[in-house]
Amino acid sequence: MKKILTLLFVFPLLVSAQNTVCFTIDPNPNNNDPALAPFTKYVDVLGCFSIYAESTISDAKVLHAAAVAAELLDNNEDGIVDDPLIETQLISENALMPLFSAEGSSAENTFFNNYNGDGVSAVLYNNEIDPTQTGHWGDDATVEEIIHTINHVGHTNVYPAAFSMQANSSLMSTAMDLARGGQFMIIPNPYPASAWYHYDDNTCDYECMAIEYIYWAQVSNMGILDDPQTASGIANEWEPYNATLLQSMDTLMYALITDAQYKLPQIAPDGNYCPNPSAITEMNSNRKLIKIVDVLGRTTKETKKQTLFYIYDNGSVKKVFSIE
Repeated sequence: MKKILTLLFVFPLLVSAQNTVCFTIDPNPNNNDPALAPFTKYVDVLGCFSIYAESTISDAKVLHAAAVAAELLDNNEDGIVDDPLIETQLISENALMPLFSAEGSSAENTFFNNYNGDGVSAVLYNNEIDPTQTGHWGDDATVEEIIHTINHVGHTNVYPAAFSMQANSSLMSTAMDLARGGQFMIIPNPYPASAWYHYDDNTCDYECMAIEYIYWAQVSNMGILDDPQTASGIANEWEPYNATLLQSMDTLMYALITDAQYKLPQIAPDGNYCPNPSAITEMNSNRKLIKIVDVLGRTTKETKKQTLFYIYDNGSVKKVFSIE
């Protein structure tokens, strides 16, 4: 007889001093993977994004990262990932965010010496996570690093005509060339006076600039940067720090990130995530199974001893561990 452990989008309520987050922290389910072995804490975010953390990362910070990822993927907080195409892509690449105690920690070294996947685009360090100041520039990098990962692993691959990072390849690259005052493969010194995006990190190549660019545009549109202190602090890199300025200064990028077909988040995460359980239960009672896929996104039949994702016609996904 087999035992089936099913994770739905209804989780036990966990409350920190500041935020309400309806996820649970589990033991690392992949501690036999050399890259993931150093982590002891794990959160499955909506079946398509994983948080792995070292033991020294507090539960509040782990749950904060999970909540931010969920809010960005499920911006209307109905328990369903907003874009099924992005969801499938993140599943196929095993998208994850590693949380390390410090830069250069033994866990970080072990991870990067052994990791060979395409589901990681950024990391978070303990001192960069502040659940009391979600996304605030200089205090909490959680929103930035998770947006980077979702965009890089998800949008640049699912919607290349819109978000490809190479020069002359997408709507985003065209918009960025205008925002930088020209197409530059190396950082100009100085940028043209007409530029409003003038990131000057010499380690950041053209594709890196594109990932930073979509982050700046999204958080400006969501209002995360809209205060005088932040505006002053980022002015050397980015000028249109709120939605009004973005719409007037960067019309191409504003139009792109607010285009409903791409389902990018429009509401800023606040670190709270707890969809209405009764609404989810009602929604799930009327759904029909479309297909079952494995962790690589391949259609399969129910089999034992592996992780499977049940995809339904209402856009919901159920993650199932089948254990003999």
